Amino acid sequence: MAAHTLLLELGVEELPPGAIDTLSDAFAEGVRRGLADAGVDFQGVTAYASPRRLAVRVEALADKQPDRDVEKRGPALAAAFKDGEPTKAAQGFARSCGVSVDDLIHLETDKGTWLGYREQQQGEATVALLPAIIDKAVAALPVPKNMRWGASRIEFSRPVHWLVALYGDEVVPATVLGLEAGRETRGHRFHAPEAIVLEHADDYLGALEDAWVLADRSKRRERIREQVLAEAELLEATAVIDEDLLEEVSGLVEWPVALTGSFDERFLEVPAECLISSMKANQKYFHLLDADGKLKPAFITVSNIDSREPDKVIAGNEKVIRPRLADAAFFYETDRKRPLAERIEGLSSVVFQKQLGTLADKARRSANVAAHIASRTGGDESRARRAAALAKCDLVTEMVLEFPELQGIMGRYYAEHDGEDAEVARALEEQYLPRFASDAIPQTLTGQALAIADRLDTITGIFGIGQRPSGTKDPFALRRASIGVLNILVKGELDLDLRELLELAVAQHEALPKADGLVDDVLGYMLDRFRAWAQDEGIGAEVYLAVRARPVTRPLDFARRLRAVAQFATRDEAAALAAANKRVGNILSKQDHDGRTEVDESLLSEDAEKALKNAVAACQEQVAPLFQQARYSDALDVLASLRAPVDAFFDQVMVMAEDEAVRANRLALLASLQALFLEVADIAELQQ
Repeated sequence: MAAHTLLLELGVEELPPGAIDTLSDAFAEGVRRGLADAGVDFQGVTAYASPRRLAVRVEALADKQPDRDVEKRGPALAAAFKDGEPTKAAQGFARSCGVSVDDLIHLETDKGTWLGYREQQQGEATVALLPAIIDKAVAALPVPKNMRWGASRIEFSRPVHWLVALYGDEVVPATVLGLEAGRETRGHRFHAPEAIVLEHADDYLGALEDAWVLADRSKRRERIREQVLAEAELLEATAVIDEDLLEEVSGLVEWPVALTGSFDERFLEVPAECLISSMKANQKYFHLLDADGKLKPAFITVSNIDSREPDKVIAGNEKVIRPRLADAAFFYETDRKRPLAERIEGLSSVVFQKQLGTLADKARRSANVAAHIASRTGGDESRARRAAALAKCDLVTEMVLEFPELQGIMGRYYAEHDGEDAEVARALEEQYLPRFASDAIPQTLTGQALAIADRLDTITGIFGIGQRPSGTKDPFALRRASIGVLNILVKGELDLDLRELLELAVAQHEALPKADGLVDDVLGYMLDRFRAWAQDEGIGAEVYLAVRARPVTRPLDFARRLRAVAQFATRDEAAALAAANKRVGNILSKQDHDGRTEVDESLLSEDAEKALKNAVAACQEQVAPLFQQARYSDALDVLASLRAPVDAFFDQVMVMAEDEAVRANRLALLASLQALFLEVADIAELQQ
């Protein structure tokens, strides 16, 4: 069976840069799945893409499906013959197989003997299968928004202009989106606009590179990175390469050429974040830092042409960026003419959520919760209230209206300009931390209080109006907000009771349709986020389940237990003690034990049960102070010593003694054993 390279390329007008990777990967996956479903062998599938093309290369694609044996089952033997003659059922089955009854075979099964037919089915040629596979893969592409062009009723993300479908050196006779497949592709729009004839699928990448196109996405992205770093080195500066920006720029060019431009130093009087946002959002420029980490009045742009007059390209970019930065400077000067505090009243006209009121309402609710948190963590209540009052004021400034990603950052700058308390100003930026699971948390107590209060207000409010996240839908990012609260409480070592905080947050809302059971609902949802938190910490799901089984409502305490149980799970004794605890739990539940843990020593007769009683008592004395100090790892180290007496007990003692008093006493002994471990977690879950 021969094998060749398959090349598919769909030529389009410039695609949205943010959609290129998604469409490219989906195209490759659609082709891969189609070939796999058809049973055609291949070695690998690679996706290529640029602004003007989506391409897929399949290596070592077999030229046909493998032959396969096909077995058909007909009527039962008893129904196939009567008096030694074939019945109509047997004759009909033979006709459907295209043979005579004599050519049929007997198939032996568990349910009896049946007439059957077995034949070898020839595999279909790959070239004959490909048109349907290609068409299905293109039709399934997750196009964000379709458009039509000309008089055609065909729809796609952008107008399509050519289709390449080569299997080795053979054109695949396919028609997709109204285009007939051929062997002609196109090079760079300006450097090599002529058609390029591909003699073989293997010629693709080389032919395009000769025509000023880097179709390999990763190669193009790394070429940009190398060029940007090289340009920065010439200026003895550091280029800040944001990966999202790099990805976007890679989706805008086919032949990248990095060029360095500059802007007036007077713009450096504007906060660097404003200038950077303007350069990134509007012009897709990479910014530069000097040796002290300060913004340099320079930028790197990536052109899509290798110009003979690069100075003119640079001058054009400098001309474009100047008014953009002037706008940023104007917004900054305009905003500073009004103190943030004067904008508080304006928040009353900005709706947070129609059922939950305005931003002013949210600020009022958050202020009460933030002040309470500050009072419990050693912070300053008045600072927490002030920070909550000002927290959303920068949302109505010109700068943040133009660059929403600067929320919080501009609040800090404007508060500092207004002479607000330094910690209050810093809290305005810190309220949005952490932005993602591994991000830094607020460093000030005021920032921590505000960040927690703001998130709890959102979570309780949205749950309270019945919009709990479901499946993948989480429009208010409540999962991220929940993990953010957990991270602040744990990493900030704030030993606060989450139930208490939620009760306070819920109490701030005047009326919530789903108020009944709301605290328990939200508490359970938030503690469930510890599963993802534990996973990020490298802690297994069984450890999370062991801790989650206990009524722990202090996230810091929850995290300490997780780490302690994870460490305990690595000990040799863990598996045996987990199994023993599971056995104890099963015994106690089946006997409907009343929870009694007091053991009557006069009823102990076996040496093994006496030894276990003494061992449990000794451990109780040792671990009591450890539990009080939340030293769970040390406590579990002590409890690990119970393995031997526990094993001996189950080997030598009959729990279900005939004497009811003895039986009840042994159950109490097991309950006392279980209670020791339950002070930390239900380690029976470690067996899962």
